[in-house]
Amino acid sequence: MSESADARGKGSAALVQSVDRAVTILELVARNGEVGITEIAGELGVHKSTASRLVSVLETRGLLEQLKDRGKYVIGFGVVRLAGAATERMDLPRLGGPYCDSLAAELGETVNIAIRDHDVAINISQARGTAAVTAHNWVGQRTPLHATSSGKVLFAHSPEEDREDLLNEELQQYTARTITDPEELRKEFQAIVRDGFATSYEELELGLNAAAVAVYNHDGGVIAALSASGPSYRFSRRRMRELVDAMTVASKELSAQLGYLES
Repeated sequence: MSESADARGKGSAALVQSVDRAVTILELVARNGEVGITEIAGELGVHKSTASRLVSVLETRGLLEQLKDRGKYVIGFGVVRLAGAATERMDLPRLGGPYCDSLAAELGETVNIAIRDHDVAINISQARGTAAVTAHNWVGQRTPLHATSSGKVLFAHSPEEDREDLLNEELQQYTARTITDPEELRKEFQAIVRDGFATSYEELELGLNAAAVAVYNHDGGVIAALSASGPSYRFSRRRMRELVDAMTVASKELSAQLGYLES
């Protein structure tokens, strides 16, 4: 092994060790409520100066806060922020279920809520309307971002670097209508962000059309997509507009429940 490779290996191991120690500190403080540097150093088996450096980083990121009167540390609001983001995702099926039910009853179609998981969308809630022609259960199903209306909403609102990484990968062609050209998708994403909705016309399955709108969280980020799908003969472009209007009202109400304040 070369000296440079050996140095990289040692640097990587040191980074992993620092991360492990930082997590241990957070767990220790969470367990005890408030902890001093001496206790932290003892738990980690390191010198107090090393413990102080780790705590300083965590304090800078808002994950720990120091009690000025006693000098001990408690969990900071940064942890609350991270926990809130996780809670939102866990709350979505519970909060979103009634909206799926009411929309499905109003539209007569199948309504879903989906979240992004890396390079796919996962449906977490579903309700079927009286006009739904199939009993397909999409809950738990992983669907492609580029070939579904929900996926396109989540794809379009992803960070640019993340979005470009996915566009540089080979995109699967599901039907003759599936859009796989990166430049065409970029243009569509711009329209989705501008217009507030996405559509899919037989891009995942022949005979299946869908429309989706974004669901926002407390800090204005897109956390999920709310969609309605049905047979292409009933989901005309004119009807899509009607569906989008109804879904937009529902998504705004759901977003408000998640703490989103529309400007």
